[in-house]
Amino acid sequence: MHACNTTRLAGTVALAVSTGAGAYDVNDKLSIGGILAAVGQCQEVSARLPPETDGEPPGDSVGPPLLDDSMDAFGSECRGGMPFQLAVDYHPDGANELFLRLGFAVDNGLSSVSPWALVPWAADLEDDVEDINGRGRDYLLAAWYKHTLSLGQDSTLGATIGILDSTEYLDENAYANDEYTQFMNEVFVNSGSYGLPSYDAGAALEWQSGPWSVSAVGMNIGENEDGNNSNFWGAQAGYEASTSMGTGNYRVIVAGASSDFLDRTGTREESRLAWGLSFDQAFGGMVGAFLRLAWQNEDAAVDYKALYSGGLNLSGSGWGREADTIGIGYAYLEGGNGDIDHSQVFETYYRLGLNDYVGLTADVQYMEDDITWRDPRQENPKGWILGMRLTAEF
Repeated sequence: MHACNTTRLAGTVALAVSTGAGAYDVNDKLSIGGILAAVGQCQEVSARLPPETDGEPPGDSVGPPLLDDSMDAFGSECRGGMPFQLAVDYHPDGANELFLRLGFAVDNGLSSVSPWALVPWAADLEDDVEDINGRGRDYLLAAWYKHTLSLGQDSTLGATIGILDSTEYLDENAYANDEYTQFMNEVFVNSGSYGLPSYDAGAALEWQSGPWSVSAVGMNIGENEDGNNSNFWGAQAGYEASTSMGTGNYRVIVAGASSDFLDRTGTREESRLAWGLSFDQAFGGMVGAFLRLAWQNEDAAVDYKALYSGGLNLSGSGWGREADTIGIGYAYLEGGNGDIDHSQVFETYYRLGLNDYVGLTADVQYMEDDITWRDPRQENPKGWILGMRLTAEF
């Protein structure tokens, strides 16, 4: 998850980095866990920008900076990154919980050299864990207190306050939610780049009653991408269906933000509103499928106004490797009021479970951005990304 960057599609995705499958229980009240990942990615990009000209590119869009001479803007690059997150969870009793998460990282992967609007790996890298949301706070990602009330008949109500991550409450998905063990590209992960802010002050409510659930969260963001303090709110209603076919989760999400975001002309400040669906469905014990649909208004400057994504999850139990997983995903994003007409992303990965704590993933991505303004000398950025990811959870 990235810290908040809401220039893109808002209110679509969610991710919770928990204390890890192998969290160590110090005692019956205190547990400590974490995750360490090392990634290397190489991109091969075909992209060309036209030579510098007087005035703006064709149309009324403002394009990227032009080069002095017609030349390849991007080519082959290989970069790496290594994030580490440590979480402490304290339950003094069944109704109260204190949680702390720290995040550290080395390097920024391909983020600084990628030509695409979407990030090839959605993890919190070096720049993401420093001066978080312009607060001047480093490495402290989450710190909150939660109190849970029992309402009887399998119904609970939880209230949380502190430094929160909105993706822990909104747009969950069983098969496309975790950049450490599932897909890497942010379009298949709940990252802040979709308007769901992370790691800032806020409060949340969670109601659960049998298969039904409702979550709501509100946050104040120290500094958004336009340099303004802003407020965020979001809500999700979900239903879990268990049938002979398998377990399915169906969610409706709506999210918005205050009028603190510049419009496409950079002269007015506008609010944001987004809505969407997040589904996942198991088909037996081997196959799972996911679907995400999301839309947002275009009052503020946005890269995308609509997202359509889906894919499959294949369990290694089908070939005698229960710890292994194959993921296949495709996303089409319809451009907003900026320079992008549309984007396409394809990703597939094979995760080899080495043991209960360590997994090695081979990942392949294809990305393409189609620019709205046309110049015969320009080639839209498109290309392949090959990656390897080693993740240890404890």
